[in-house]
Amino acid sequence: MADARTSQLQALAADLAAKGLVQPAVGVVLGSGLGGFGDRLEVSIPYQELPGMPRSGVPGHPGNLRFGRIDGVGVACLQGRAHLYEGYDACDVVFGVRLLAALGCRTVVLTNAAGGIAPWLDPGDLMLITDHLNLTGHNPLAGAGPDGVAASFVDMGGAYDPRLGDLCRTAARETRASLKQGVYAGVLGPSYETPAEIRMLRALGADAVGMSTVLEVIALRQLGVRVAAISCITNLAAGISPSPLDHDEVQKIAHRTAGPFIALLSRLIPLIGNEVST
Repeated sequence: MADARTSQLQALAADLAAKGLVQPAVGVVLGSGLGGFGDRLEVSIPYQELPGMPRSGVPGHPGNLRFGRIDGVGVACLQGRAHLYEGYDACDVVFGVRLLAALGCRTVVLTNAAGGIAPWLDPGDLMLITDHLNLTGHNPLAGAGPDGVAASFVDMGGAYDPRLGDLCRTAARETRASLKQGVYAGVLGPSYETPAEIRMLRALGADAVGMSTVLEVIALRQLGVRVAAISCITNLAAGISPSPLDHDEVQKIAHRTAGPFIALLSRLIPLIGNEVST
């Protein structure tokens, strides 16, 4: 990340810290149509009041930074994210998660809406991401940042923290949410994939596909932040779905899944908080 962006992020984090807000231990990023969880957090700051924070114009991304506590655990939450396909560069796309890290979050839970590729995924399912394919053609670590190129050689072998995955499964059992698991393919978008592209992704080992998340994971791992990620399967991918793909339908399925999704996150955060405090 360029020096100017680094300085801007550090200044914003310092300004927020000076406001006496809740000190967050866990960060959360909410994807398309999944912003309802953030409404549980008391403090809301619109992105337009945060210098340098990119704003999403995509429906289903409210664009607020929320602060609060879930069962005593401090949480900072991004209600919505910026995307490459909106014209932002990779450093803009990960500005929000780098801000979460600068605010003190050593664990971040990422969420997204995704298309199901694997035959065992149905609209409305939740899928724990166990690995990813970065097919966006971008990487937020490319180019010499303030710490030099060497700092960009980040091991991605354990990008999705296995222990956090165990806690996600525990939270799912305790809230009776059905949580499947698989590999997420991140693509550029904004057009949906062709049936041939979906066949290619299946051959590459992808179980679900979406237009976010992978760059955020890379940036967080560079910072030593532990990551868990959950997809809400909002549609079947092209060539599998019997009807044309539509963003309005994506949001409808995400809203329909909001109950179990919010319950799972609300249980997961205290489980994480208990682990990081011991």
